[in-house]
Amino acid sequence: MKPTPINEEIVLDPKRYIVSETDEHGKITFCNDYFIEICGYSKEELLGHAHNIIRHPDMPKVVFKLLWETISQGKNINAVIKNMAKDGRYYWVFTEFESRRDADTGKIIGYTASRKTISKHVTEIVSNLYAKLLEIEKKDGLEASQTYLFNFLKEKGDDINFQNFMENIHKFY
Repeated sequence: MKPTPINEEIVLDPKRYIVSETDEHGKITFCNDYFIEICGYSKEELLGHAHNIIRHPDMPKVVFKLLWETISQGKNINAVIKNMAKDGRYYWVFTEFESRRDADTGKIIGYTASRKTISKHVTEIVSNLYAKLLEIEKKDGLEASQTYLFNFLKEKGDDINFQNFMENIHKFY
């Protein structure tokens, strides 16, 4: 059962990374000590479970849809994510997602996510966008949310997509 969200932010150490690895289906296969410390789950509670165990309900589904579409094609992507700890507190991170491949077959065998803290300025920008996307998802569904996001990105420039927006968000504001 998911914890109830608490409006209290966990302050992250800017010198440390939260790292996890999953199999190709998103089940956690590795988590570093800092991940365990921040999320509040034990290693046993995390390993073998879906990574969405830490998904905050403020996160729009369209963000994860775009992430999975990208990494399942073997492409790396960065994204700003709001996660929820076991006790219901939250933490914002800039996450670098990387696909891992079998050396012999080239088949994707899993993913690595490295997370670090981000500035309050970026979280304010992204939280407003995510709140709008979530509102649209609840009212009109995932497809409508994606359409809104793509139109939002098009306003930033014809060559702007979700991936380069996330990588360069500080340049847009």
